[in-house]
Amino acid sequence: MSYDPRTATGIPTEPVGSLPRSTRLQDAYARFDAGEIDEAALTAEQDAAVKDSIERAEATGSPIVSDGEQRWSSFATYPIATTLAGTGLAPMLAPGGQYFAIFADGHGRQLPKLVRGPFRYNQYAADTLRRSIGFATKPMKQAVIAPSMLALLYPLSDPVDGYPREEFEAALVDECERDIRQAFAAGAVRVSVDFTEGRLATRADPRNPWTGAGLLPHFIELINRVMARFTPEERVNIGVHTCPGGDRDSVHSADVPYNNLLGTMFDIDAGYFLIQLKSEREKDPVYETIGRNLRDDASGVAQMAYLGVINPQNPRVEQPQEIADQLIRAANFIPKERIGATDDCGFSPFSIDEKPNHGSPDFARDVAFQKIANRVEGARAAAEKLDI
Repeated sequence: MSYDPRTATGIPTEPVGSLPRSTRLQDAYARFDAGEIDEAALTAEQDAAVKDSIERAEATGSPIVSDGEQRWSSFATYPIATTLAGTGLAPMLAPGGQYFAIFADGHGRQLPKLVRGPFRYNQYAADTLRRSIGFATKPMKQAVIAPSMLALLYPLSDPVDGYPREEFEAALVDECERDIRQAFAAGAVRVSVDFTEGRLATRADPRNPWTGAGLLPHFIELINRVMARFTPEERVNIGVHTCPGGDRDSVHSADVPYNNLLGTMFDIDAGYFLIQLKSEREKDPVYETIGRNLRDDASGVAQMAYLGVINPQNPRVEQPQEIADQLIRAANFIPKERIGATDDCGFSPFSIDEKPNHGSPDFARDVAFQKIANRVEGARAAAEKLDI
C-alpha cells in the first residue's frame, strides 16, 4: 500500500505504537501465565483487542494506524518472550538480568539475561502484523525494538562463556534488520525503532549500573549498523523514537538534560524521528536543538522531526488548538516542511499497566483515542496556519 504522510493533514502525523490494554486483556494475560487459559483463548482475546484498537484508531481520522501492540509482552521483549511475566522466554535467556529502567515512582522493569549463544529472536514484529493487517482499511505502521535495548541482555561485567559480546551484537544487528525488513514485507508502510534507552543512557543512576557506563555512543553505532543495510529510499520510512519512558503513568529519565541525547541522536541515519516534547517543560531550547542538528543529508535522506504533542501519562486531553499552537511555535526553530506530529511515547509500552493516574486501563484507553483524534485535528489546523 503506497503512503504519503502529508496527504491527510499537511503536517504528517502518526502514533508511536502502543495503546493501553483493556482490563479484560490484562486479566487474560495473567490467567494465561497462571495456566488457567490456553494459548488459543489468549489469542482470541488479543485478536478482539487488535480489531477494536484498529477500528477505533481509524475512527479518529488518523492517516496511519498501528495495532496498539496488543499481542506483545512489551515494546522491548516481544521478540524474546510471550508474556511480560516471562512465559515463552527464548531458550538462550534466563530470568534475572539487569534492570532496563527504574522509574520516577520507584518501580523498575527488569530484563532477562543472556546465558549462552547463539542469540536469535523467538518471533518478529511481522508475525503479529500479519495477523493484524487484515483488520485495517488504512495504512499501518510497525514499531520494532532497537538493538541497543537488547544489547542490555548481555551481562555488563561477566562474559558469556563461548559467546563474545561482539558475536552477540553482530547477531543483534542481523535480527533487527530482519525485523524491519519483515515488517515492510508484511505490509507496514512505516517502521519506527524504539530508542527510549537513549536518554536514560546519560543519567548515571547508581541504582542501575548500565546507565553510568557511557553507552550512548555505542548505542548509536549499533543502530547505525542496522541503518547502513537500507537504501536512502527505504530509510525515508524508517524512524527512531525517543522518550523518557512511559509505564504506570511514570517516566524514567525526564530529569536528564535533553541535550545530552539530542546533540548526537541525529547522527543516526534514520529518515525521521519521533521525539517526546509535550511533557517537556522548556520546549524552545529543545526546538532550537532539533533545528540545529536535524540533518539535510543523513547519508542520502533529509531528516524529519515528528514532535510529541500528546502526553500519554496525563489523562488531561490536549485540545486541537493547543496542539496547533505547539507546532506553529516549533516552526520558528525548525523548517515547517520538516515538522510532523506524534505522541510523546506509546500509551502503554508494557502489556500489564494499571494506568494509576487515569484510574483504570479502560478509561486510559478511551482517553488515548480522544487524544489521537485531537492530534490529527491539531496537525491539520497548524498546517493551514503555516500554509503547508
